[in-house]
Amino acid sequence: MTWVEVTYILPPEEAREALREYFQQYRQKIYKTHVSHWHLTENEQICFIIRRLSSYPYRQQFIQRLNQNLEEDILVQETVNELRKTLEVDRVVLYYFYRCWKGQVTFEALSKPELSIIGSMGPDECFNEEYASWYETGRIRAINDIENESIAICHRDFLRDLEVRANLVVPLLNRRGLWGLLIAHHCQSPKFWTACDIEAMKTAAVKLEQSLAILKS
Repeated sequence: MTWVEVTYILPPEEAREALREYFQQYRQKIYKTHVSHWHLTENEQICFIIRRLSSYPYRQQFIQRLNQNLEEDILVQETVNELRKTLEVDRVVLYYFYRCWKGQVTFEALSKPELSIIGSMGPDECFNEEYASWYETGRIRAINDIENESIAICHRDFLRDLEVRANLVVPLLNRRGLWGLLIAHHCQSPKFWTACDIEAMKTAAVKLEQSLAILKS
């Protein structure tokens, strides 16, 4: 198995980090009889460990973990795909916070491939504790036209860089608080967000929150 194959089957970065921790638990045990592999890079070590897992008793636990992450990925991707079609917008993304309100786009649905922003880190200097507290209370932000909205300059510039003209943001919450944002972008023109649009986003967010909680239980 190559590292490219590993990155293909593993979930987004935050989940891959969790798997890295999982690998760390067994690295010593696996390498005890394979000391010659200590010179390998971390990526090579991960590939080696994955190959070795097939002959160890905890293989099933590893496979179950991968299957769970795959189910989660499919659920999220199907949700953003359906939402983009329902809203008739250019892009719908899931922005995941992994620490201190820093995160990245981990899923997206697009009207055309060139609009991809997967992996985008976001305007970290604009998103702070104050913004987070607003979204933690269930705040929804609908911007019909970024050029005519009173928003922070850094945020407007960031949206321009992403070719966004209209923006609709709904928080994703769990019992620990805010873990992500579900965001709809319209790029080709301003867009008036209707009550139905907002309700569709809220419904999708609740679906993700509840379904992911069940999968992780």
